[in-house]
Amino acid sequence: MKKACLLTVITLAVIAVSCDNSKQPADMIITNARIWTGNEAQPYAEAMAVSGDTIAAIGSSREVMRFNSGASTVIDLGGRFIMPGFIDSHIHMLQGGENLASVQLRDADTPELFISRIKEYAATLKPGEWILGGDWDGKGWETLPHRDWIDSVTPDNPVFVSRLDGHMALANSAAMKLAGVDRRVKDVSGGTIERDARGEPTGIFKDNAMDLIFVKVPSASEEEIDRALVAAMKYLASNGVTSAHSVDAAAYADGIARVRARGEQITRIYYLQTISRWKDLKKQLDSEGRGDKWVSTGGVKGFVDGSLGSHTAAFIEPYTDLRTDTGLFVNSEEDLYNWISESDKAGLQVVIHAIGDRAINTLLNIYERVATENGDRDRRFRIEHSQHIAPADIPRYGKLKVIASMQPYHAIDDGRWAEEYIGPERVKTTYAFRSLLDSGATLAFGSDWFVAPATPLEGIYAAVTRRTLDGKNPDGWVPEQKITVEEALKAYTVNGAYASFEEDIKGTLEPGKLADFVVLDRDITAIDPAEIWDMKVQQTWVGGKKVFDRNEEK
Repeated sequence: MKKACLLTVITLAVIAVSCDNSKQPADMIITNARIWTGNEAQPYAEAMAVSGDTIAAIGSSREVMRFNSGASTVIDLGGRFIMPGFIDSHIHMLQGGENLASVQLRDADTPELFISRIKEYAATLKPGEWILGGDWDGKGWETLPHRDWIDSVTPDNPVFVSRLDGHMALANSAAMKLAGVDRRVKDVSGGTIERDARGEPTGIFKDNAMDLIFVKVPSASEEEIDRALVAAMKYLASNGVTSAHSVDAAAYADGIARVRARGEQITRIYYLQTISRWKDLKKQLDSEGRGDKWVSTGGVKGFVDGSLGSHTAAFIEPYTDLRTDTGLFVNSEEDLYNWISESDKAGLQVVIHAIGDRAINTLLNIYERVATENGDRDRRFRIEHSQHIAPADIPRYGKLKVIASMQPYHAIDDGRWAEEYIGPERVKTTYAFRSLLDSGATLAFGSDWFVAPATPLEGIYAAVTRRTLDGKNPDGWVPEQKITVEEALKAYTVNGAYASFEEDIKGTLEPGKLADFVVLDRDITAIDPAEIWDMKVQQTWVGGKKVFDRNEEK
């Protein structure tokens, strides 16, 4: 009898909440949908009510239709699949937007095509205008690009085009002349200048050495910055990304503010400050706070090492293909410790790039030391990329509550050639999604765009199938590191919100949270994972407003 009464009370309470339209009448009701909420207490639903920019109710169509004020817009989705908007936990927004309009070298798979693309693009420019971006790969080429390749086709335009990992770039002679770089230039700590047998720079600059050229690249105008940011947001929306952690956006926060003021911001942004400038961020937070639901901050970003493809990721043992090389540290261990410790004392989130096993081990050691010295708190340390982890260090992520901020697309890209660089043993814990989850770690997924495309569906495909881009691993590259579709979805939604301290407002679809969601062309939880690569985002909604519709783009 007591049980029956209790059930009656609960039922009446639910009805009371559902029927109380006076507080939150719905502006919009979506019905007849297959909704994956990301909320473990209510994993699936068929309808959702939105009031303003917030979810008012979610559940069955019968329950949610009680929020219909009579003036509510009702949208029947015909059974289509809805999920929370994707959160990309690692992008370079401005450079990504700029690269959309620059020379396209990612698919230039021969030196000849590389040269011709640059030649064609140079022909569209005025003398003196720089050629930047590019995102070339160079895998399979007999040698790295050389300034001689492009000098004759770019006599009037300085060139500094980056490899797709952003840790290496090619300059032509015009750019080097402007920068005053010749054979007399000294090597740079935390970077490499490639030289020929005569000691002459070849035009290839790695990591910190890239600054020798970048210092002469003219700053973009406000108009150029704003145009790039708008282009970036439209691109992100077309791929279902509603929020992004822009790891370098402190440098162009004014541009974001201008775009927002004009009503053109359609992507929510969590941005980071350079770790050496942690005092600036602390001062900003003390005076202005963390921001709001559109633009927020609270963390600092730094680097331990470079990248695998550039041979600048720091490893314990030498590279397999270059036995004299173990990579490099972009910053000293002492500097890293001091910056991390002081940032943490100031209450800032610390977000650090580390790719090689030596870099990751060093960073985990620093994180553990700082946490011990500074005392217990909800700090949410992050390791960006976390690509090549020593087996003994994997359990430390869960133990130390360190977030592994990873980009699964890199796995099916690097999987084509990584073993050549680091051998068969080390690749067993490369992009160790399964092992990290099993150890209790939190995975937050992103793209690293511009380095890789900001396409979460392809990222999910990568994490679940691990089929490399060359088609040579149909059962998956290092298949024991596969994860499930739902685990990948959480890494792109729930965990992305957690990684920026925003889980109270986003990451799941439930009452009180922001109405940020995407409509997919298929139920991603029900199809063969191999089909995910061909899936499309049909619609993207941010704060209850549609910001992308594939049908309207045609």
